[in-house]
Amino acid sequence: MAAEEASRSSPRFRREPKGRVSRQDKYSVLLPTYNERENLPFIVWLLVKSFSESGFNYEIIIIDDGSPDGTRDIAEQLEKIYGSDRILLRPREKKLGLGTAYIHGMKHATGNYIIIMDADLSHHPKFIPEFIRKQKEGNFDIVSGTRYKGNGGVYGWDLKRKIIRLYRKEVLQKLIGKCISKGYVFQMEMIVRARQLNYTIGEVPISFVDRVYGESKLGGNEIVSFLKGLLTLFATT
Repeated sequence: MAAEEASRSSPRFRREPKGRVSRQDKYSVLLPTYNERENLPFIVWLLVKSFSESGFNYEIIIIDDGSPDGTRDIAEQLEKIYGSDRILLRPREKKLGLGTAYIHGMKHATGNYIIIMDADLSHHPKFIPEFIRKQKEGNFDIVSGTRYKGNGGVYGWDLKRKIIRLYRKEVLQKLIGKCISKGYVFQMEMIVRARQLNYTIGEVPISFVDRVYGESKLGGNEIVSFLKGLLTLFATT
């Protein structure tokens, strides 16, 4: 009986009533970057605008992987402009994989909800309030953007694009511990593991657009790694 009570007092069971946003709720946006000098000011401005207008508490954690184009310098300027309580630059020396970038960002996140997205403007931050409303409406563990439902669309978008998602922090921590992928297949593996663990997943229809500036970060070797990762994922799940 004591074990059952302890289990139900764990974070997996302590949830806000449906539809209610707690004053203590905070949303940490993990924003991995590599050569996003032109895009970063726009995506940060849009994120700040979206959160400010909706009134949700937030922080934006920029994880730059040693970008040679000066992305880190731009991030440092943004940190000064918006304040270090809103923009946190947590760089790494080189590219070490998308999965490890999220792990690194999680170490510095103070929010109880985590939002992961790309910095190339393929996902518009205007959808984030809808993700939050959807999560509260269904008390979901995860909310994912989809282009296959409702009014979701795709403009110049290809299959290499990553998906914007909102997670309960404790859920993301557990999923990261289960995942073995490190590259672009990491997000796909997380959703597969989430279904295995019976986490609840809500979906929000959103529009995707191709990157505004710069070339795709996926080179030939990374595409091969992505395909190998998919084969490994299917073989182990």
